[in-house]
Amino acid sequence: MKMQDTLNKLISGELKNTDKLKLSCNLDKLPNEVFSLADTLEVLDLSNNNFSELPEDFECLQNLKILFLSENKFKLFPKILSKCKNLDIIGFKSNEISYLEEECLPPNLRWLILTNNKISNLPKSIGNCKNLQKLMLAGNYLTTLPDTMIHCKNLELLRISANRLNELPNWIFDLPKLSWLAFASNPCLPKLENTRQVTKYVFQDFKLEKLIGEGASGSIYEVKTANTNNPHVAVKIFKGEITSDGFPEDEMSACLQAGIHPNLTNVLGEFRDKDKQGLVLELISENYKKLGYPPNFDTCTRDTFPENISFSIPKILQILLSISAAMTHLHQHGILHGDLYAHNILVEDTNFHTILGDFGAATIYFGNFSQNFNFEKLEVRAFGNLMDDLLTRVPKDIAYFEIYKILIQLKDECINQSILERPNFIEVNNRLKKLI
Repeated sequence: MKMQDTLNKLISGELKNTDKLKLSCNLDKLPNEVFSLADTLEVLDLSNNNFSELPEDFECLQNLKILFLSENKFKLFPKILSKCKNLDIIGFKSNEISYLEEECLPPNLRWLILTNNKISNLPKSIGNCKNLQKLMLAGNYLTTLPDTMIHCKNLELLRISANRLNELPNWIFDLPKLSWLAFASNPCLPKLENTRQVTKYVFQDFKLEKLIGEGASGSIYEVKTANTNNPHVAVKIFKGEITSDGFPEDEMSACLQAGIHPNLTNVLGEFRDKDKQGLVLELISENYKKLGYPPNFDTCTRDTFPENISFSIPKILQILLSISAAMTHLHQHGILHGDLYAHNILVEDTNFHTILGDFGAATIYFGNFSQNFNFEKLEVRAFGNLMDDLLTRVPKDIAYFEIYKILIQLKDECINQSILERPNFIEVNNRLKKLI
């Protein structure tokens, strides 16, 4: 349905009792007819308009759970939203917000997107958001984070790349559930020169054959080259703009810094033309399939899977061994992956060979932090969440019950709310090897 048609139907009353509404018609004022949906409206998407404020009547939308106002012209976060008691997902990506007043956030907030704005400070009252699980702040002007965020005990995913942070606060490692962190391109991370030499390609030498992947930072194509050793490869063409995770340049640097490992996507080279930059990657066989799918509005931070899917213990063991080996390698190279999820993992159909990809949220931290900053054990919790996702989908008539119990115990250790009590990836990998 065209957006203008939706607007016309809203005005005529044809959308009575709807629970979802999307309007993108260059609006600068909210149609009053939206308030006639107050009894039923739960999802409102007003992205790609010209809004700079919300009317006071907005608080009548007491059943609203999800609100998107990305790509608008807000300079101030609307305090009226604090009165929408059921609102738990808010998106203001790519506005002009520079300031958030105290007590402007709704009390039940779970997921807040403020990517690509001009925010220099967060309100101390963000610490009152006890349900906050996901906070997207990449591409702002933040120099510090309020210490009150230590009270956000349910925070699991934090994106603070491409800001102006001079230091990373110690309390981040006291957040009991934090599992996914991205903080590249901040002053607290002096730029390191990449020492790995790879082949330099020219984009014009590629013949794009088909699109095989699409992500926030760019598109992946199968291409044909004149190189007889690698006639078919994959290229990831970066969009060159800020994403929810950070800058594409940081992803390129992390991929190159990671080097070669059998359980990582192999980088063959790079290209940096005037209007295009990206990586040349080994082409992965179509026999490899994604292990899972990204989180949705309900799961928030946890991956989703087909309803009837199950995983055998031998398959789980092979996946976990591969990923723990890859993560050991990354942290030995001072790289925080930042996005260790099933939807970033490819598994081969028959022998279960496993590849971890997507470095869009990666941060190179090597040489910049003291021992107090235990990035590896932070990611061990993400690994524990992955274990949980797989182990909860083991068939009930389990043939490997003793191994299953050992894996459950290891999973519980990995998600321990005290970061100091978690094992590191070398220990995890060694314990998994004993189960083969």
